[in-house]
Amino acid sequence: MKVKRLVIVGITSLLSMVTLVGCGTNNSSQPKKVNSTAKFMVKDIIATMDPSLNTDVIGSQAATNTMEGLYRYEGKTLKPALATKIVKPTNNGLTYTFPLRHSKWSNGDELTAADFVFAWRRTVDPKTKSQYAYIYEGIANAEAITAGKKPVNSLGVKALDKYTLQVTLEKPIPYFNKLMTGEFYFPQNKKVVKKWGKKFGTNSKASVFNGPYKLVNWDSPDNTWTEIKNNNYWNAKNVKVKKLQYQVVKDPTTALNLYQSNKLDDVTISGDNAKQMRGDKDYNSRKMNSIFYLAPNLKRQALFRNKKIRQAISLSIDRVQLTKKVLGDGSKPLSSLVPQNMSFDPADKTKDFVDEVKPSAAKYVKYDPKKAKKLWQQGLAETGNQGKKFNLVLLGDDTDVSKKQCEFIQNQLEKLPGIKITLNNVPFKSRISRSGSGDFDLVVTTWTADFPDPINFLTLMTSKASYNWGKWTNKKFDQLVARSMKEDANNANRRWQDLKTAQNILNEEQGVSPLYQLGEAHLTKSRVKNLIISPNGNYNLATLRLTD
Repeated sequence: MKVKRLVIVGITSLLSMVTLVGCGTNNSSQPKKVNSTAKFMVKDIIATMDPSLNTDVIGSQAATNTMEGLYRYEGKTLKPALATKIVKPTNNGLTYTFPLRHSKWSNGDELTAADFVFAWRRTVDPKTKSQYAYIYEGIANAEAITAGKKPVNSLGVKALDKYTLQVTLEKPIPYFNKLMTGEFYFPQNKKVVKKWGKKFGTNSKASVFNGPYKLVNWDSPDNTWTEIKNNNYWNAKNVKVKKLQYQVVKDPTTALNLYQSNKLDDVTISGDNAKQMRGDKDYNSRKMNSIFYLAPNLKRQALFRNKKIRQAISLSIDRVQLTKKVLGDGSKPLSSLVPQNMSFDPADKTKDFVDEVKPSAAKYVKYDPKKAKKLWQQGLAETGNQGKKFNLVLLGDDTDVSKKQCEFIQNQLEKLPGIKITLNNVPFKSRISRSGSGDFDLVVTTWTADFPDPINFLTLMTSKASYNWGKWTNKKFDQLVARSMKEDANNANRRWQDLKTAQNILNEEQGVSPLYQLGEAHLTKSRVKNLIISPNGNYNLATLRLTD
């Protein structure tokens, strides 16, 4: 099972601001009040608030703020949310029965188990065209429903009563509880969805919320939006920050200036700004379970179907220089598609997945221009393209740091004989659309984990995966990934070996070329508390605190 998340290339930043105000008097005996408004900067707009249709981290964070499912992360700890407890499966791992809290939607409607049933059926329904329908694979009949072979109401989810939800799986899913934090498993209000139809989730009026906050005065093209405390949230008494305000800012220098003028309390910086501020007392770097990689389009460019050509491209890129000189934000060179320090061998918890597959990765991710040119020439000979010139377009986002990293990759690849790279940096939404339609030669893209398991990333490259934009395929790779989710799902050691072998194949084939694991360089004011990244890549702002 592949799990998302698409990241804005050039780093999605989470920036918060607190404005302190007095009590309107000079009486020193009266304490100052903390203005309970946090202001955040993000790199792009919210594309949709429809949980069935969202695909990126901007929408995912907005959904985490304003919606809630069965569980929620507090730091790295999984906690009950709408479920009253963390459920253990029965029936040999095939049945989950969730008791639900009594809660309400922001419009006052009662939230019941039927809202989960409706939402899940809607997401797997082929008519919805959800790019996340695949994530339900393993729930009874989900795969057949998305393929149009069974009716939607045959999905293995039902409301036993108003406050009891039961889920039946076709196969054990070891990480099923962790999946429940994702917005693709959130409930949906049938009345509101039906009322607004295709407009559902496109603006705040055509949306309804059940989480800590609710969106107000928002329309999908907006570069600013506000989220206010949702008093109907079941745990509203513990939500201390009353308002979240967001502003799209794409220039990291602007972010730094806003921070230094005390208009922002937490900023993400990169490049020269990060190097400049590295010794500052407010500087910190956060290692993310997010990866950046280069995907060649095998369907559009026949040249890329040759393995040696793909290997040559990977060997041409100096990842150390990319991360140190261009990014400068704590990002680290990436050898495999799976992030470092995320997943560990079940037989020996000290052994990182990435370290165990490093020998196969090392052959083609180190910078070796001499070997790259040799493989390039061999690949050209094998494909009958010796002496030919290739004009290729590299697609990327239009953020400042994305432009710089694309320029670096352009310079690196143009050292290969006969290749010319043209850059095309476009808004994030356009990059996603063009990637999905195959309108690119090469694209720098990203992925963020929803939970700490290699399967998040390896399923990206299976033959039928909707996000396998480059269309690389390998039958053995597909079989290994499938085995890890089916017959070996309940055997941790065999499953681990399946995943390692699959990654080794990808390392050898260079179906995509891993670039780096994201490190976010931040400047953070001491008054911002509990701004902690979760394993699913989101911040749980329900626990955010602002102090004087």
